[in-house]
Amino acid sequence: MSALAEHIKQETTGLNPVEALTQLSDIFHDEIVFSTSFGWEDQVITHMIFANNLPIKVFTLETGRLFPETYYVWNRTMEIYGKPIHAYYPKTELVEQMVSTKGPSSFYESVENRKECCGIRKIEPLKRALAGNKCWITGIRAEQSANRQFMENVEWDEQNNLVKFHPIYSWTLEKVKEYIKQYNIPYNTLHDRGFPSIGCAPCTRAVQPGEDFRAGRWWWEDQSKKECGLHEVK
Repeated sequence: MSALAEHIKQETTGLNPVEALTQLSDIFHDEIVFSTSFGWEDQVITHMIFANNLPIKVFTLETGRLFPETYYVWNRTMEIYGKPIHAYYPKTELVEQMVSTKGPSSFYESVENRKECCGIRKIEPLKRALAGNKCWITGIRAEQSANRQFMENVEWDEQNNLVKFHPIYSWTLEKVKEYIKQYNIPYNTLHDRGFPSIGCAPCTRAVQPGEDFRAGRWWWEDQSKKECGLHEVK
């Protein structure tokens, strides 16, 4: 962990999520961002930021393949809080080249093709969204997958050269749901239909009772370490 990440860990230890986010916004000023994909956890953090008027830029990756329900909660969130959510799109020429040569569903054919699609639609736009910032807020929780249990709530992201902070890292899913109910926060109704993790529509399905939290993501692949590259787990 870098010296900056160690410093941030010390500064946020013992603080609740809102207190920690407030502290970080004071430390990093206009160089702090939060990425949302409009899932349960992200809606909780969005509420914390918007309801407390914290100067943290909220952005999302508009891959072009999202569920209609995701677009609905995106729009509803902006209506309720009256705050902007900045959209980052993939580069048109890269999508055109991939789809023209491999078709619109090449990601089903191999892990390499799927990673190529994630790279174009998510990783490259993410790098643009994070450029020039020093702190990246995420909605990661420890119990979301076995891999994420070995992370910490404060990390140093070498790829993007910034601090990552997960304000509700230790929260249970039940606590997340209770918070959403308490503050009447809009959420993606796909969660009520067995989708604990929601990404692009062609690559996400509902999970069965007893399955891993992320079993519905890229379900045709090996079940171990299924990440798109946004959050590398070592």
